[in-house]
Amino acid sequence: MAEPALNATDAPRVAAVIVAAGRGIRAGGGLPKQYRTIGDRMVLSRAVAVFAHHPRIDTIRVVIHPDDRLLYEAAVAAIDLPDPVPGGATRQESVRAGLEALAAGTPPEIVLIHDAARCFVSAAVIDRVIDAVDATHGAVPALPVSDTLKRADGDLVHGTVARAGLYRAQTPQGFPFAAILAAHRAVATRDDLTDDAAVAEAAGLAVRLVAGAEENIKLTTEADFARLTRREEATARETRTGFGFDVHRFVPGDHLWLCGVRITHSATLKGHSDADVALHALTDALLGAIADGDIGDHFPPSDPEWRGAPSHRFLAHAAHLVRARGGEITHCDVTILCEAPKIGPHRAAMRTRIAGILGIAVARVSLKATTTEGLGFTGRGEGIAAQAVATVLLPGDAP
Repeated sequence: MAEPALNATDAPRVAAVIVAAGRGIRAGGGLPKQYRTIGDRMVLSRAVAVFAHHPRIDTIRVVIHPDDRLLYEAAVAAIDLPDPVPGGATRQESVRAGLEALAAGTPPEIVLIHDAARCFVSAAVIDRVIDAVDATHGAVPALPVSDTLKRADGDLVHGTVARAGLYRAQTPQGFPFAAILAAHRAVATRDDLTDDAAVAEAAGLAVRLVAGAEENIKLTTEADFARLTRREEATARETRTGFGFDVHRFVPGDHLWLCGVRITHSATLKGHSDADVALHALTDALLGAIADGDIGDHFPPSDPEWRGAPSHRFLAHAAHLVRARGGEITHCDVTILCEAPKIGPHRAAMRTRIAGILGIAVARVSLKATTTEGLGFTGRGEGIAAQAVATVLLPGDAP
């Protein structure tokens, strides 16, 4: 396996193409497999969420069958994505369509191409692939073959295949964007290439191997669904609750940010970032639920990088940490304490914004506001306070 070739601090722009245009006939169930459920979530929803909440992924293009638009919208309802890309008759055509869609906008430096049917890919695998891609190399997560391999004609064995140097390739497969786009264009008429690494190899682009993961399986048959459904049901999960509280004072200004929504006001809130007191409290609530310090530990006010930073970045980071532990955010409850501005006219937009940042349904976001009846610093109009409670489900063995 190769060592990482591109340091994450170089911060290349990374896009993901998630291929979900197939029919999935072998999986049964009456629906294309990417729209079947495991537990209470669609396969495509699980796959997209891993990339949507990964801090190094800048944009996602999902390639779907044109007939599946309503199913697609149900699967990604809680995730803010560009319009899906219509797929082609083959996986190779669908991938090329996704790449062309990226090329039509602001092309990334790196693209990850992922099969929607691998919905249990981990953030760690994604990181390993990104780190191994550079200007002249793609990267493929893979596992060494451990079973003895036989060559046969029908049911008669004709020999044993040496397994040394053989690997099982997985996705996401990562590449320098311009190189893999050119490679796909060059082999558009071929139908013998079974993955994007094969496309890259045909074009002369070197491909590295990085460590894959056993849990990153591709759902193919009904037995796969049955096995993973049993695993989900058997996985013990515990409920954890975190609490957050924050305060910011008013200073002269003409607007402020609350719950990721810009509100015109006669003053603004003072802070090193954009001083979104509600998102700060909710960020601390999520960090509290996983016992991972507080917002100041992750985003120190002394660091100039966070001067004026939008607070949705803090909340998205906390949500990523929850999911990196195998967790699920099931509910959050935010209370804003202020005399002004009035929260009611903005409540729906605030709930929608929080749900989008966290990648959860709006119905799982509660938002309330109250005054302190003229008492204390909020009652005197000197600032705003916010408190938040977050509930998450974590695997029983999570730290």
